[in-house]
Amino acid sequence: MNTRVQKITDDLFLIPLSPPLTGFSEFISAWLYRGKITFLVDVGPSSTATDLLRALQELNIDHLDYILLTHIHLDHAGAIGQIAEAFPHTPIICHKTGISHLTEPSRLWEGTKKVLGSMALSYGPIQPVDANRLCDVNQFRAAGVTPIITPGHAAHHVSFLTDNFLFVGETGGIYVSLPQHKFYLRPATPPRLFLDVALQSIDALIASQPKTICYSHFGINEDASRMLAAHRTQLLRWEALIKDEIQSRKAKDRTAACLKRLLNEDPLMANFDLLTPDIQEREIYFLKNSINGYLGWLDSKVR
Repeated sequence: MNTRVQKITDDLFLIPLSPPLTGFSEFISAWLYRGKITFLVDVGPSSTATDLLRALQELNIDHLDYILLTHIHLDHAGAIGQIAEAFPHTPIICHKTGISHLTEPSRLWEGTKKVLGSMALSYGPIQPVDANRLCDVNQFRAAGVTPIITPGHAAHHVSFLTDNFLFVGETGGIYVSLPQHKFYLRPATPPRLFLDVALQSIDALIASQPKTICYSHFGINEDASRMLAAHRTQLLRWEALIKDEIQSRKAKDRTAACLKRLLNEDPLMANFDLLTPDIQEREIYFLKNSINGYLGWLDSKVR
């Protein structure tokens, strides 16, 4: 078996997917669940499709009952064309507003290039999928799997709950497991942030009483409710700290000033210094994006 595939339980496997980018070796993943039904949660970028297919082959997976997409961003759904071709009879489940982008992905690809630049090129373009392969998650019924609509990171974001596992996509933030039971956690708030919607999504997940949380970025924690509650508090902490920073200091570079303060004052990011330099570099890039989401949110409330 590919040594990078992590066997979590007899039913659950974490498949790391690493595009050719520094600091991304354990950042993007697909989850394989193999129980009474077999399904894949997310497929990663198209540049890692071969790695995913090789991992599935080494796990002796020749049939998938479902492919579940938490959302259609390229780091989660970019490989869907190749994976759909390899599993031609598997329904692909996603939010209804994502279906048109998967059947005709040119606008999604062009928009991603504008936002991510060279990073989008490392992810690779998304190939189209036949419409008859795609199923609106609102019409999805499968024994043992419950979809929960969780907008926030994206308006079309969906999480999936089983008896034991919650596949949370990016609704629960970005998680890095560290030695000695330590971790790093930060928001994945987009430049167009609606904080109230994001909080409602977390509340819906907590209400579902999940057991183990499975992050797309990256890994697993066995106390899902505690982690979701901690992330909810973090989202509100960020709002308060960023609001205070921009009101009290009037810094010329608001993003940089907020970043410095959050790294100093957010206890869930206190272990930032334990990250390797390449991961720190990656995180600085995405932290600035997340801060800009908050700045847009706060600016919109002032108008």
